[in-house]
Amino acid sequence: MRGFLTFSPGVSPRAVRPIGVTCAAVAALLPAPPARAVPAAPATAAVPAATPVTAVGEPTGGAVPGRTRSLPLAPLSRTRAAGAAPEQGVYRAATGRFALVGVVWDDPGSALRGRARVRTRSAGTGRWTGWRDIETHHADHGADPGAADRAARPVRGGTAPLWVGASDGVEVRVRAEGTGGADGTGTGDRRAGAVRPAASSGPSSRLPSGLRLELVDPGGDAGGTADAEPGAKSGEPGEAAPGSGPADDPPHTELDTEASIAASGANSDITAFGATEIPELDRQATEDEMTLLLGPARTKPYIGPRPRIVTRRGWGADESLRERGFVYTKKIKAAFVHHTASGNTYTCAQAPSVIRGIYRYHVRSMGWRDIGYNFLADKCGTLYEGRAGGVAKAVLGAHTLGFNTDSMGIAVIGTYGTARPPGAAVTAVARLTAWKLGLYGVDPRAKTQLTSGGGNLFAKGRSVRLNVISGHRDGYATECPGKRLYAELGTARTGAADYQGR
Repeated sequence: MRGFLTFSPGVSPRAVRPIGVTCAAVAALLPAPPARAVPAAPATAAVPAATPVTAVGEPTGGAVPGRTRSLPLAPLSRTRAAGAAPEQGVYRAATGRFALVGVVWDDPGSALRGRARVRTRSAGTGRWTGWRDIETHHADHGADPGAADRAARPVRGGTAPLWVGASDGVEVRVRAEGTGGADGTGTGDRRAGAVRPAASSGPSSRLPSGLRLELVDPGGDAGGTADAEPGAKSGEPGEAAPGSGPADDPPHTELDTEASIAASGANSDITAFGATEIPELDRQATEDEMTLLLGPARTKPYIGPRPRIVTRRGWGADESLRERGFVYTKKIKAAFVHHTASGNTYTCAQAPSVIRGIYRYHVRSMGWRDIGYNFLADKCGTLYEGRAGGVAKAVLGAHTLGFNTDSMGIAVIGTYGTARPPGAAVTAVARLTAWKLGLYGVDPRAKTQLTSGGGNLFAKGRSVRLNVISGHRDGYATECPGKRLYAELGTARTGAADYQGR
């Protein structure tokens, strides 16, 4: 049981490039697994075939092209007065379409101690929104020091991504802490239990270098098209115009690419190759599948019925964006629950667009190898595959700085500091953990020991006792997953245990 699916068949425990094959030969993707992995039995007709996605807004069957545009921030004139807090910003009345924004900077080790605010112009009505805050404390979502994400490409610091809907104009202001913001409010770190930096000796903190506004078009109708509005201006001299330059990605919509084959093949032990969803199973079918994967159990397993999970192909992931290969840990001992801090204004039909936006932001803007979360859940309770590598496998994520090894990250899409999470989302967390933890013989109500990879609560190498289902804040001083969602974790634990039959 402990060796279950330690690696994707045929994939090294370290990040490696998948073997190029054709769709017809996907079974040949996989040579013998590493010696310490338990070989998985091939799927049989007893496991139901996948069906097309119908309950989400954008059944795609392939990648949806999108675009990321980066705008440098510049000092604002009013901050030149003596003693004024540093403030930078940018205004563009014609940007082309985008639906998600965030602010990034050069050094991932630097914190943005201050406030970031944005207003956008609706692509549909032409009206400007009011000012909205962007969550600036996002360093706690990320890869552990020395992890594959930090070696794959240059990694940047960044805020949380904010979903703004289909927009074509933007203004952002980033102000250092120390004095009131533009509306007279303070800008300090108000997180309960946060580890605050030492007070600065001057009137205000400095802003990190290389601040840039990221405008993410996730592609698809729900988030705006990839093309600029007719007559839209291309931007200031020296900037990449919409639809051109290194920030624009060629569309990869075919399944028969090396990266797409590998992503779909990682789930081929439990569903059809190229499926847009992994179908729900009842308890008996789930136990039968577990027997196929692991062999006969000595005792009746505690495992929840497998829930329906929309695959990366189902939500339209462009597999050309991420780093090749997959990275695995030994097992799954814990599940960390997050919120994306991206706002609650999205509709459930837009959830695939939101995920594509977060994926693009994590990879293109933050420099990670893939989306950080292993799974996501929307407000209607639909579950989505996050980081590629196989939903039943121990895929190394970048979700809880210091505790990504031997854990999985589940992000509920939205912001749940003051807003109560929908019951359907909490139930989705319970169902997913009942199944996934059950595969590894773990009781959702129990506690477990994890070794810290380094963070602001626990030093690197320290053994920490945590709930099997923990909130992000249990492993790092942060508000995530929001006060209201964190308060629901007891319900999720109890529900997951019930689904497991405990």
